Amino acid sequence: MYVVKAQLCFMLLKRILLYLNPMTMFQKGDKNVNLRMMHGINRISIFMFLFCLIVLLVRYLSR
Repeated sequence: MYVVKAQLCFMLLKRILLYLNPMTMFQKGDKNVNLRMMHGINRISIFMFLFCLIVLLVRYLSR
């Protein structure tokens, strides 16, 4: 049971890292400009969220 949960967590993390990979950001996959812009904005918001989490964690641990 634990192995299945670990594999599922690893698979989810792998998909997130693939989505946030900068090399996939500039591929010519979709011809629809609106869809590409939407995915770009989503990636920017995820990066900002992760950056803010790191800042909060550093500030919490430095006290």
